[in-house]
Amino acid sequence: MERMNALDGIRVLDLSRVLAGPWCTQTLADLGADVIKIERPGTGDDTRTWGPPFLKDRAGEDTAEAAYYLGTNRNKRSVTCDIARPEGQALIRELAQHCQVFVENFKVGDMARYGLDYEALRAINPRIVYCSVTGFGQTGPYRERAGYDYAIQGMGGLMSITGERDDLGGGPQKVGVAVADLFTGMYSAVGILAALRHAERTGEGQHLDMALLDTQVAMLANLGANYLVSGKAPGRAGNAHQNIVPYQVFEVAPAADGSKDHIILAVGNDGQFAKFCQVAGRPELAGDPRFAKNQDRVRNRAVLVPLLEEVMKTRRKYDWLPALEAAKVPCGAINNLAEVFADPQVRGRGMVHRWDHPLAGALDLVASPLKLSGTPVRTDIPPPLLGQHTGQVLAEVLGWDAGRIAALRAQEVI
Repeated sequence: MERMNALDGIRVLDLSRVLAGPWCTQTLADLGADVIKIERPGTGDDTRTWGPPFLKDRAGEDTAEAAYYLGTNRNKRSVTCDIARPEGQALIRELAQHCQVFVENFKVGDMARYGLDYEALRAINPRIVYCSVTGFGQTGPYRERAGYDYAIQGMGGLMSITGERDDLGGGPQKVGVAVADLFTGMYSAVGILAALRHAERTGEGQHLDMALLDTQVAMLANLGANYLVSGKAPGRAGNAHQNIVPYQVFEVAPAADGSKDHIILAVGNDGQFAKFCQVAGRPELAGDPRFAKNQDRVRNRAVLVPLLEEVMKTRRKYDWLPALEAAKVPCGAINNLAEVFADPQVRGRGMVHRWDHPLAGALDLVASPLKLSGTPVRTDIPPPLLGQHTGQVLAEVLGWDAGRIAALRAQEVI
């Protein structure tokens, strides 16, 4: 017997686009929810055009599918609907009666103008779990502002603690991926699951008010707590640790192509430092009273680190890593993405999944990291065609016949 997915029977009406909302609904879809992705007729989700790179067809020509879109919309069904028109709004309300979850990331007040806000949908479906994702939330002095990940990383403090130290010529730096969006998407998925559990017990839905700024502040984690407890705002520390030495990135001998290469050395205690010194061929450093204990190494960082920098440059990355790992000294490579996706652990964990794409043939994309022993995740391709499932969903969910669907197509509502 084929095993069920964890969220079989849950239907999600997804009016979100770009990243935070789609990341949330992709997670729900991975777990088995039927996610109906509502897109604008003619254009669809903005990220369909956010390229290059675009997916290549079998002839090697660009398709209309950007890699960005492909990475955030697996396991969904695409339905086109113009919600700016009364007929489109009516269609969304009818679909909402058959869904347990509704997700949107429009500006505060937009859904109310369309008659698609929580109060309107709760009146026709009291059990609905309605999730709004915005930059700043539904309340507060910034609620009407547009909030984007880059700005949120700055406003939420992340850029003040990310980047090289100021005294070494550094400055504020954003993270390489849109983490405020991604964290908000994950928190939203968790909140939706909790609200679904509540609805199962009580028959009552609820409104989730998710804000990127709230999430970013929460994700300051121990550094946020450090500030609130001490009153001292932490600064940027680059790739070094403020309280442990050596715990940073070191340049090693050049790669085979002559380019610079680096590894992470993360010595967490005095015993590990002694082991590192043995591997490095400098055992005397572990016995030097300036470096024997971590507190000594921190105080004498300016002396020790230059010595280690010279030692680390004497060997290549793939010489250092096996030797350090064998000695149980914490370390790691700084892989580019080609190395990440070739890594045997990444491959062994099934983090790259191959789909059969109707336009491109074999298509490799990142898979869900969720691994449940009893309810496996889904592995359906992102909907390649805009509105690909419109007729299917309207017939299956609403019971519409071909004539009624054709009439809405003729009006360009779908």
